Amino acid sequence: MCALSYFLEREGIMTTGISLVRENTESMQPPRSLWVSFPLGRPLGKPGDVAFQHEVIASALDLLNRGDGPVLEDFPKDVPPLESDGLAACPVSFPKKFEEEETWANRLAKELQLLEPWYELSLRRRNGRTLVGVADQSPAENIVMIGGYLDSGEIPEDIKWLKRSVEDLKAYYIEAMTAQPGDYEAKTQQETFWHDTQLGEAILHFYQHFQNSEDNAQKMIARLLAPREAVGETTGPKGAKTLD
Repeated sequence: MCALSYFLEREGIMTTGISLVRENTESMQPPRSLWVSFPLGRPLGKPGDVAFQHEVIASALDLLNRGDGPVLEDFPKDVPPLESDGLAACPVSFPKKFEEEETWANRLAKELQLLEPWYELSLRRRNGRTLVGVADQSPAENIVMIGGYLDSGEIPEDIKWLKRSVEDLKAYYIEAMTAQPGDYEAKTQQETFWHDTQLGEAILHFYQHFQNSEDNAQKMIARLLAPREAVGETTGPKGAKTLD
């Protein structure tokens, strides 16, 4: 789509688009793009919410008023809550308990290994198409590195690597969780990811660190790691602890 946008622009036709993976858009730099913090597969947000979808489309079209590019702007709202039928969307049962002395690196590696066959099934179901691949390293390499930072109590200095790794791993998890044929409720997927997975908890540790900073740029990093509804649903008595 980015290549097509540049082709059309050279012919004098202005273009705009909607991005679900900010890092992809940052690297490809299309002429104009609106980033939305919605679940994968929901570029306009909640299905059937015409008013909200029109608002997203209007924001994307408004970028056509910007002559110079590349332009990348953030849509200011998260997707409204989706009604759920209560049915589990994930074919995997995530372990609730680990050995007290078990490291983050081991816990995350075990969880990724649990999802691997489902991700492979997802690839076959989608004829090899996947959103995984933003990061330079493989999901297995990145998840061990994330676990290592958590075990050491350190924060990655390479923020670009952290954001790309998180995006890749979230895509890997969601695709694995929806491997079986059928329709899956986006809200149920997100709740499972943020409530039940070790990776969701790990991301929130980093989120809390950046969110607690007085630097607005650091707070923006926090928003890129986790959407507001995920933080609101998973913090509290069971909330993530800061690494500071």
